[in-house]
Amino acid sequence: MAERVTFPSSTGPQLAGIIDRPSGKIRGWGVFAHGFTLGKDSPASARICKQLAADGIGMLRFDALGLADSEGDWGDGSFTVKVDDIVRACEFMTERGTAADILIGHSFGGAAVIAAARQSPGVRAVVTVGAPVDPAHAEKQYDAVVDRVLSEGSAEWMVGGRTLTLKKAFVEDVRNARLQEKIRALKLPLLVLHSPTDNTVGIENASEIFRTARHPRSFVSLEGSEHFLTRPGQAQRAGRIIGAWADAYVGARKA
Repeated sequence: MAERVTFPSSTGPQLAGIIDRPSGKIRGWGVFAHGFTLGKDSPASARICKQLAADGIGMLRFDALGLADSEGDWGDGSFTVKVDDIVRACEFMTERGTAADILIGHSFGGAAVIAAARQSPGVRAVVTVGAPVDPAHAEKQYDAVVDRVLSEGSAEWMVGGRTLTLKKAFVEDVRNARLQEKIRALKLPLLVLHSPTDNTVGIENASEIFRTARHPRSFVSLEGSEHFLTRPGQAQRAGRIIGAWADAYVGARKA
């Protein structure tokens, strides 16, 4: 059961999302943030959210600014904008009467949900999947054009068969992100999922996030998985682990 929705981003353009609704009893609700340029329909996003919906947790997944079905220009985004849009997504869920109990983020989105959690209404737990401890890790994806961007202000960048415009303000914002401070100040239950054979975002990132975080914190190794969770069963397994762990943090709220 999928419901297509739109809601205003933190900068104005409309963001497009899908709410994967449980077909049976609803245990709770959540918001999912996708990786750097991946979108709401990427395997990690779609399959984890559908698995959680099958387990009774309804999930909103949405395209970041300028990607897929969302309005705006991707180049006008940044780490800060992604964080602010996650907060806006949680506000949207609260306005619907389905406040998000849990925030889940994959890769770059994992870093963003940590930064967004304390500002997001209703959120009681956070999950990262293959997340970097430093958002500037994303620079490895556009290092071929970064010098030109910094000298000229912007440059076109090819990724996944698409041409995106990378802007100086984007690069500087990502470089200035201070995630470790956010991890220490999280004060929410945190589940870190990561594969020891992740060749895109190394396992040392998960170790650093886990060491920096305070209890309650949990770590589960996604052994046998690759970063994008594209192989059969990988994302579904992550979804089942999240669903079981989240049991203590979703459900009826105290008045």
